Amino acid sequence: MREIVEALLGALASLVHPRMWLLMIWPMAVALLIWTILAVIFGHQVFDAVQTHLAATEVYRSMIDIWPLSAMATILVWLLLAAIFIPLVLVTASLIISIVSMPTIIRQVATDRYPSLERRHGGSVVGSLWNAASTLVLLMLLVFGSVPLWLMPFLWPVIPVLLFAFFNQRLFRYDALAEHADAAELRELVVACRGQWWGLGIALALLGHVPIIGFFVPVLGGLAFTHFGLARLHALRITRPPGAAGARVIEGELA
Repeated sequence: MREIVEALLGALASLVHPRMWLLMIWPMAVALLIWTILAVIFGHQVFDAVQTHLAATEVYRSMIDIWPLSAMATILVWLLLAAIFIPLVLVTASLIISIVSMPTIIRQVATDRYPSLERRHGGSVVGSLWNAASTLVLLMLLVFGSVPLWLMPFLWPVIPVLLFAFFNQRLFRYDALAEHADAAELRELVVACRGQWWGLGIALALLGHVPIIGFFVPVLGGLAFTHFGLARLHALRITRPPGAAGARVIEGELA
């Protein structure tokens, strides 16, 4: 728990650096632009599809026949679409940061906290792309596979937190270690710190549900996982004599 808190505090401290300010804005702006354009183009079709689906339920049919309940039913559909729109924006911004901005984040954290930490390049650009793509596919499978669970009201607050926790920890752990760890260290830390990766992912998922703060979670996540990963790698090397650098991670090995 202490390591998770330290990583989050380190990420917050790194946010004050001017280089991070732009990263807090442009990935989110690009993600918002992409999904706003798609919403404008396909919004009415999606609205009609959701409304048709809800119309199959007795409660919704009873609402649309009575005013002002019919107006409330329309608002309910738009709120449901907004609840889908925001996670899509956050996921897209996180993917942009993982693919494009993580080298900048890693360089900033390493320069400030671990300037002497040797870079052994156990990961690769191709590995990062594969990790991002496979994480997105797995997230989509989990979302669709969890649809029956959304019918249980007591699970509503839990499911999105677990989904975002999975997404956060799987997306950022590879990139956080890829430049500095060798292949063997990367594999070892992913397995040995699995519970802490998840703990950090859950903490960020909870922050993502806080209004306004949630829009900064993608860059905060990149920073927090980098702080955590480099700290664990630094501790590992202190307790272990230096060895030969491993071969690059086989793409998909960390799935």
